[in-house]
Amino acid sequence: MSGAFDTAAFLRTLTHRPGVYRMLDANGGLLYVGKAKDLRRRVASYFGKRPQDAKTQAMLQAVASMDVTVTGTEQEALLLEYNLIKAHRPRFNVVLRDDKSYPYIHVTTDLEFPRFEFHRGSRAGAGRFFGPYPDATAVRDSLQLLQKLFRIRQCSDTFFANRSRPCLQYQIQRCTAPCVGLVSSADYRRDVDDAIRFIEGRGADVLEGLAARMEASAARLDYEAAARYRDQIAAIRRVQQQQAIDSGGETDLDALGLAEERGQYCVSILMIRGGRVLGSRALFPRVARGTPAGEVLSAVLAQHYLAQSPPPEVLVSAPVDDAELLGQMLAERCGHAVALRQRVRGHRRRWILMALGNAREGARARVAAAATLGEQFHQLAEVLSLPVVPERLECFDISHTQGGETVASCVAFNAEGPMRAAYRRYNIRDVAPGDDYAALAQAVARRFAPDRIAQAVVPDLLLVDGGRGQLARVTEVLENLGLASLPVFGIAKGTGRRPEQDHIIDLNRPAPLELPAGSPAMLLLQQLRDEAHRFALAGHRRRRGRKQASSSLEEIPGLGPQRRRTLLRHFGGLQGIARAGVEDLTLAAGISRVLAERIYGRFHEEGDA
Repeated sequence: MSGAFDTAAFLRTLTHRPGVYRMLDANGGLLYVGKAKDLRRRVASYFGKRPQDAKTQAMLQAVASMDVTVTGTEQEALLLEYNLIKAHRPRFNVVLRDDKSYPYIHVTTDLEFPRFEFHRGSRAGAGRFFGPYPDATAVRDSLQLLQKLFRIRQCSDTFFANRSRPCLQYQIQRCTAPCVGLVSSADYRRDVDDAIRFIEGRGADVLEGLAARMEASAARLDYEAAARYRDQIAAIRRVQQQQAIDSGGETDLDALGLAEERGQYCVSILMIRGGRVLGSRALFPRVARGTPAGEVLSAVLAQHYLAQSPPPEVLVSAPVDDAELLGQMLAERCGHAVALRQRVRGHRRRWILMALGNAREGARARVAAAATLGEQFHQLAEVLSLPVVPERLECFDISHTQGGETVASCVAFNAEGPMRAAYRRYNIRDVAPGDDYAALAQAVARRFAPDRIAQAVVPDLLLVDGGRGQLARVTEVLENLGLASLPVFGIAKGTGRRPEQDHIIDLNRPAPLELPAGSPAMLLLQQLRDEAHRFALAGHRRRRGRKQASSSLEEIPGLGPQRRRTLLRHFGGLQGIARAGVEDLTLAAGISRVLAERIYGRFHEEGDA
């Protein structure tokens, strides 16, 4: 504990009301955020006796000051704590590092003939969203099952709007071909409603409705329709029987297992929806050494489920701190009761054990991967004669097509692997087409610009995809920015452009540095280079696609920027516009028939000449 901090005086200023307290170091950096039902009593507990765990001891030794925020209720304190941890990622808090959003099934219920599609990202748009699912595979498997059972469409709106005859999905009985009117809007909507009920776990309601339709069809002597309903009922029952092997019933819940291996924590979330195990997802929170398991689980539950809507039931492998308060908070945020349970039997106990086993395997695999990366970083320091083992590597690459729409990328790695939150792309401007040296110089200058570098982290090593020319230009830029001490290397391909011929360029060495093919250091640099190339190429392709779409439409009189954007959104891209007829084009907002004929002529009459 810092001697400059008067603990007794600070405690006298505290209230007994709920709130959030923040511990700060001598530089004002945030060390820890905590919530309290009684601020004075909770903060005093840190100083009344010797802390029981190593984490708290280390934290208090670094504390130089504290401040508090009083809230109206303990739930408000919990929410404020979550927001502060998410925004500032304090050193001694448990912080989730999973930065990838969960996928969902999106049903476009606002359309006359809704489609079921994969969705990741904001759920603020029209339609209904079902999930979250643990990964993309689980969503696609579910979509495939829904298409098989209910024959609902999954094609894009542009494809749907431009069909003149049924596609292959109709031929293999995976769609009822609403695109060409082979099913009425009412009948198709009924299939959609059945599929939605099935996703929601209401399979019994679906079967009851199908059985009634089968009997009605038979009574009308429509035996062909009755046979279709019979086969559909049989297919759904087969799926339910498979699900019953897993669960014995229709249940929506998550099971969380927590494991620790040599300081690496893993929380595995097993997702069960409608009684079916959809899969699992591993989270690797940043945890200060010595943090109790209950605190880890409580923090993970709060951070995860305040960002993702929880199911009605959440099973946990260990006791959770503030479980009752957390359950109330989640229920208030998501609009339904959320039960947190640890002591369970039967299938639920088996699910917890399954999640716990997944967590143990995840922690072990992460430790093994970290050991491999650690070896790579140490060998890199040795072979490149670096003064210290680097903690952060960055790599730049350039991508363009014949000098056009040039995009530069900057990716970052640390000892845990890719740091995707630190990835950056730069759209290169005011550079001669094909001048990679100038493009690279501009990207580096923007990355390390004086007005940005104060808030940014400088890497311990910079890698450039290129030879001596590119490396010399980057070094010149860094010297002008006062970063001459930053180690910079190039990675260049050999004459055969095979990975084993790659070599390292160092301006301080007269000849390229030949590292053994497959050596840990070389593999690390190649992985870094390949990731920078992938990231730059993806950005270039997007920029080129936008440019091509925009330039083709810019030549049409009367089609301004707003209408171009409207068309591209309505038809999903340039290909959709090119396939559309005049009547289809007039359906887009702001497109008159005269303008639609001009657009149609731009894509058809010129092509026929």
